[in-house]
Amino acid sequence: MIKGYIKKKLLTNDLTMLAGTIAILLLVNLISYRFFFRVDLTAEKRYTLAKETRHIIHNLDDAILITIYLEGELNIPFSKFQRNIRDLMEEFKIYGGYKFQYEIVNPFEDVDQEDQEKVISSLYEQGLRPTNIHQRDKEGGISEKIIFPSALVTYKNIDVPLNLLMNTKGLSAEQNLNNSIENLEYNFISTIKNITNKKIEKIAFIEGHRELNEIEVNDISRELSKSYQIDRGRINGQFGILDEYNAVIIAKPKLPFSEPDKFVIDQYIMKGGKVIWLIDAVEVSLDSLVSGTTMAFIAQLDIEDMLFRYGVRINPVLAQDIQCNVIPINIALAGNTPDFQPIPWLYNPLMNPNPKHPITTNINLVCGRFTNIIDTISARTGIRKTALLTTSELCRTRNVPALITLDEVIRETPKRNDFNLSNEVTGVLLEGEFQSAFINRGLEKYFDNLPEIIEKGNYTKMAVIADGDVIRNEVNYTSGGPEIQPLGYDRYTRQTFGNKEFLVNLVQYIADDNNLLVLRGREFKLRLLDKKKIAEARTSWILINMIIPSAFFIIIGITYYQIRRFRFARRKNPEKENSGVFI
Repeated sequence: MIKGYIKKKLLTNDLTMLAGTIAILLLVNLISYRFFFRVDLTAEKRYTLAKETRHIIHNLDDAILITIYLEGELNIPFSKFQRNIRDLMEEFKIYGGYKFQYEIVNPFEDVDQEDQEKVISSLYEQGLRPTNIHQRDKEGGISEKIIFPSALVTYKNIDVPLNLLMNTKGLSAEQNLNNSIENLEYNFISTIKNITNKKIEKIAFIEGHRELNEIEVNDISRELSKSYQIDRGRINGQFGILDEYNAVIIAKPKLPFSEPDKFVIDQYIMKGGKVIWLIDAVEVSLDSLVSGTTMAFIAQLDIEDMLFRYGVRINPVLAQDIQCNVIPINIALAGNTPDFQPIPWLYNPLMNPNPKHPITTNINLVCGRFTNIIDTISARTGIRKTALLTTSELCRTRNVPALITLDEVIRETPKRNDFNLSNEVTGVLLEGEFQSAFINRGLEKYFDNLPEIIEKGNYTKMAVIADGDVIRNEVNYTSGGPEIQPLGYDRYTRQTFGNKEFLVNLVQYIADDNNLLVLRGREFKLRLLDKKKIAEARTSWILINMIIPSAFFIIIGITYYQIRRFRFARRKNPEKENSGVFI
């Protein structure tokens, strides 16, 4: 009787425990369904989407499909890259629901060797860029394979290509892949925002002061037109003509600004308008330099007072930098066959981007031409000044007026001791509430009905770059018409510098109120194995990885077996367990 009672009690306890467990699981599922939350335990919060990202994905008004062409046999680094892309897509899907769909495909699956060229050509025409990877086969040999680390974003029958792999010159393959991973969220969400955005924001290029013409800024205009409406026009002293634009670009003017034009720009800034100044404080005639010599003299633009009021001064000097681009120069003697050789040209500095700001992080060197130096005015309080571009650690300046000759680079060998300046600012970002440059200045003679002057403006941003050629693309004039070269591409070295990416990021940071660009500032620590230590302690780590896990599971198994044996022994002999109670 006692034995039956104990068995019944044990059965009741087991059923009660089972029912309680089921009830707890149902309650947890109900709570998780009603109250959505996620926990990211990584140090860098790499699985936590930004607030703006979640907002854009959650509020999609129609279905969006992302096709990622990174499937198949990949080496270890690109397998990790693919895994990070898949994780990000799953995070997007959680917030986007059925409106967000993605697929990862192998473009060469079930494709014959003869048809692979057609597939590559088709994807390339869509704007997707391939890359080569090397991997070992089963026999130990190394084979080369073409892959497309790219995606196609489809929304309402519109396809937008997105290349995911960054390739910054001077960085290792591991660093470039890590930078690509860091920028995945920004690249995807900025593309999705642009393709789904119903309101088209406007950007204006100012004309009327011999700025760079439409052909000379064609490449950057075409790139920006993917996200903005690009207009060009003259101010002509028309007050308020710039108010509808999110940002204004002033690209290398050569003629002085009139007081009415300056006032219109100033008041536009006071209302919260954003301006990107790309200014040459020194004028150099490149046409004359072709013949071997040219003159450099101070440019008369009459905007120095405005920039000084806003917090910067562009010094009318030419920067000479050891870290510079090359130009082809004929080194043959007169009468001999021309012999053009690439010679470092100190007047074309390769400027260092600020690695700690989202505008310039992880971008290549920015190529300049006859660049000037910027001083910031400490007296302008309340303005945050951030250097975006700087010279290298070996730089010097040359005062103007000056005669510049191509013979300089042939006759003179640069001496390290002569370059006594370092990290001079050539591009700066200004953020804050600016004061008007037209306080207590008579403007009645320029306007019939002078509007009320705004003396202190709203919070806004502007950038000053002391080199107008940073935004200028090369143009080859042929019988078939002008051929536009990519911005930042140098046809002599066949390198592509970071000019385009820098300017696109700069415009997005300044013109975009949502500041998606801050996502580019995310850093994921690159945790690479020490290959030297791996080689030295290879045997020890193999033994540790083989013995410790095996021993751990053996101990767990033995412990679990002994516990079960003890419990079942008690169930089989309940009289012994409770014998002390009935004596």
